[in-house]
Amino acid sequence: MADHSTCPPLTRQSVQAAHKRIEPYIHRTPVVTCSTLDHLASTPQAQRCPSTGPNTASEPAPHGPTKDNSTIASYTAKPTVRLFFKSENQQKIGAFKARGAFHALGRLIEENGIESVRTRGVVTHSSGNHAQALAFAAKTFAVPAHIVMPTISTPSKIAGTKSHGAEVVFSGSTSEEREKVTQGIIDRTGATLIPPYDHPDIILGAGTQALELEEQAREILQTSSNEAGGEGSRKRKGLDAVIAPIGGGGMLSGICTALHGTGIRVYGAEPSFEGANDAERGLAQKSRIEKVKTLTIADGLRTPVGEIPWSIISDREKLAGIYSVSEDEIKAAMRLALERMKVFIEPSAAVGLAVMLYHEGFREMVEREGGEEGWNVGVILSGGNTTMEAIGKLFAAKPDGMEEERAQGTVGRDGGKVVENVPG
Repeated sequence: MADHSTCPPLTRQSVQAAHKRIEPYIHRTPVVTCSTLDHLASTPQAQRCPSTGPNTASEPAPHGPTKDNSTIASYTAKPTVRLFFKSENQQKIGAFKARGAFHALGRLIEENGIESVRTRGVVTHSSGNHAQALAFAAKTFAVPAHIVMPTISTPSKIAGTKSHGAEVVFSGSTSEEREKVTQGIIDRTGATLIPPYDHPDIILGAGTQALELEEQAREILQTSSNEAGGEGSRKRKGLDAVIAPIGGGGMLSGICTALHGTGIRVYGAEPSFEGANDAERGLAQKSRIEKVKTLTIADGLRTPVGEIPWSIISDREKLAGIYSVSEDEIKAAMRLALERMKVFIEPSAAVGLAVMLYHEGFREMVEREGGEEGWNVGVILSGGNTTMEAIGKLFAAKPDGMEEERAQGTVGRDGGKVVENVPG
């Protein structure tokens, strides 16, 4: 990896420079809108149920605990919002991770020379999206890649990583097991480690999507204003806020860095299942939580926040807050994206939309802060690396199938039944 001491500072200007560096290698993913979801997000939730059954938007909401012990109350918040979805599910390799991988590898080549990097190769550990991203970036530059993946990684993500020519080496999913295997590869080959999220080059690369979203949303709003025949009543012609998923924190800290000083608020979204909301809990206790053990369906968010991302998101001038949602709410948001927007996303990508639709505290805040004019909110759809088979299981008529799969999940060589710190 490029030496920390030679990395650019974590500033908006550095994100802009990163964007110029990776622009030839990535997609400028589209930003889409959906009037139906604008309406649903601007409607009180009392008559809607975050469930996995049909007609999610109109069924009466149950009261009391859900299967993962969250409580669905009678909701009253009625914010006015216009949503702008950044479709990173259409990014190369199907996720935003391509941005950080290309930036980190590009910087490494700039500092050490292409022949040196090709001789040594690169290595990382990842459960899926970063694995595929680094494998693809390495193939682009003809650099050997060694990818350490947990044995319980999604089969489609394993296959995707192998399809780019990387050597996939399996490990258990505890941090000790992964690090031991990774270090063994480094000792054997001399490969350079490119981590999934806890490095400035990864953070700067991930932040580039926020620059595009900011510009694209402004263009959409300007076009809408022109078509309406006037400037309209809103003083703000761009985004008011952006909400993005958080696992290891590389993306969210990158977005915070990219938008710092613009007046656009940044929020994080994460699952609550089995303590997966480590970032939310960490901010509450004012210290980073170093271990997470969860089998949330949002498999890309099962890891604790890294040290460098934490130093950014714990700054209240850069991150406005983090909110968590239940498994049922994630599935409901995912269903709406599929059925109403015709957008194919993985569960991890649905958490931001779930917060916007179902987190009453967040919705009350948006209603209060946005007033009558409301807010323009950018929602990051971080990836779409899932399969029809996985979606079929997720929305099966018998929900016990998911519980059975969780119970059967073997993690680590010790045969434990939980995931620990699996990077996305």
